[in-house]
Amino acid sequence: MTERDLHGWTIAFDLDGTLVETAPDLVGTLNRLLAQRNLPPVPLESARHLIGHGAIALLKRGFEAAGARWDEDAAPALLSAFLADYLDHIADHSTVYPGSIRALDQLAARGAILCVATNKPTDLAVALFEVTHPGDRFAAVCGPQSVSAKKPDAAHIREAVIQAGGDPGRAIMVGDSVIDLNAARAAGVPCILTTFGYTDIPAADLGADAVIAHYDDLPAAIGRLIA
Repeated sequence: MTERDLHGWTIAFDLDGTLVETAPDLVGTLNRLLAQRNLPPVPLESARHLIGHGAIALLKRGFEAAGARWDEDAAPALLSAFLADYLDHIADHSTVYPGSIRALDQLAARGAILCVATNKPTDLAVALFEVTHPGDRFAAVCGPQSVSAKKPDAAHIREAVIQAGGDPGRAIMVGDSVIDLNAARAAGVPCILTTFGYTDIPAADLGADAVIAHYDDLPAAIGRLIA
């Protein structure tokens, strides 16, 4: 019988670079918009670090990387085109990280409430999960539209946990970047970072409470934090 040692705890997850490898489809949308303007594509590996700061930041940095001048006046139309194209291709090549589904099920079996606190628009997050995460594993999926302030504001984590039915005083954040870490620090909760996500600074150098290189390591890392 599985020990329910996580009863009363809520584990909040980031999405891009934490639960799902979304770079291929995000960069794919970026490159289609570049191609429409006769601009060269941005290679996937060199564009991974562009992800994690929102669609506008990805577009701006992507267009600059392709050698194009960024036009702020064109940003709203570009953003609309980006979001529409991305929704159409949201899971063409995106995949869950190895071991993530198994780890989520293990945490739930131990009594944890699971939720998502992502800066990805809520509708896109839900659409992605419908493909990549079959079943109802998350008690709440909260993008910026679902909370009063997005990460790194503490409100994002706190309100996501509350919407999931949890206690913000007994929560842990799992993410991949300094944005997740700063949000966790602001909320007063421990933070675990992945090494396989999207960050300019290596996760091991950010000062998180724990760092994992594979989802097989997550349940034990959480166990150590609550001990």
